[in-house]
Amino acid sequence: MNEIFPLLLLLGAFSGFIAGLLGIGGGIIIVPVLLYLLAPTISQSVLMHTVIGTTLAVTVFTSISSVYAHNRHGAILWKSFIKLMPTVLLGAFSGALIANFMSFDFLRIIFACFVIIVALTMWFGLTTSSHLDQLSQWVWSSVGFIIGLVSAIVGIGGGTMTTPFLIYNNVKIKNAIATSAAVGMPISIAGSFGFIVTGLSQELPTSGIGYINLNALITLGIATVIFAPIGAKVTHSVDSKKLKKGFSLFLGFLAAMVLMF
Repeated sequence: MNEIFPLLLLLGAFSGFIAGLLGIGGGIIIVPVLLYLLAPTISQSVLMHTVIGTTLAVTVFTSISSVYAHNRHGAILWKSFIKLMPTVLLGAFSGALIANFMSFDFLRIIFACFVIIVALTMWFGLTTSSHLDQLSQWVWSSVGFIIGLVSAIVGIGGGTMTTPFLIYNNVKIKNAIATSAAVGMPISIAGSFGFIVTGLSQELPTSGIGYINLNALITLGIATVIFAPIGAKVTHSVDSKKLKKGFSLFLGFLAAMVLMF
């Protein structure tokens, strides 16, 4: 772990900054890179599970730091957060349990395909004529469960799904990013707990609890907490259209990284 310590710090700093900037929790960046960093020391049969579980745990700290910064700008739509939270928690915990029965390659391909779909949605700017206040509670509950479920399975904080959902319903991108950062908190907490529970029955390295690698968690966590507020501050001074296009291109690059592993 000592030889990859500097790389983990750089990864944490970059993912934290992007998490604050785009409200994505940082998981979508950490998963592909951490996959390569941990591969030499962890059996492939539990590698993807360890990467996802550790990433969700890191996202707990990233989300808290990012939310604090966004809330200072008054950008979080707390009513939307409350409507999503109950089923987001249920979906995230369920996703962690389901992921335990998936193979390495299946998880890898699901992650990459999911990211590509989100990138295309953001690039083409798909929207609807409806607004958030026109959505029924059934829609909120269903969307919340799906966001939590998929986010836990692929190891993201939820912003990668929540941001496009809010933008699709005509929410300004800066409010969507801030609200997505808040939604990432319950997802990462419930998802992390699920990966701890399912990982306890596996033969894993001693430097962990369940599927969570503690050495990587601590290193990444410290760096992300420091840099997430910086990214959140930059969000409120960047052109929205450029932010959406840049987000889309970056997602496409990450999907390619995972597919080539």
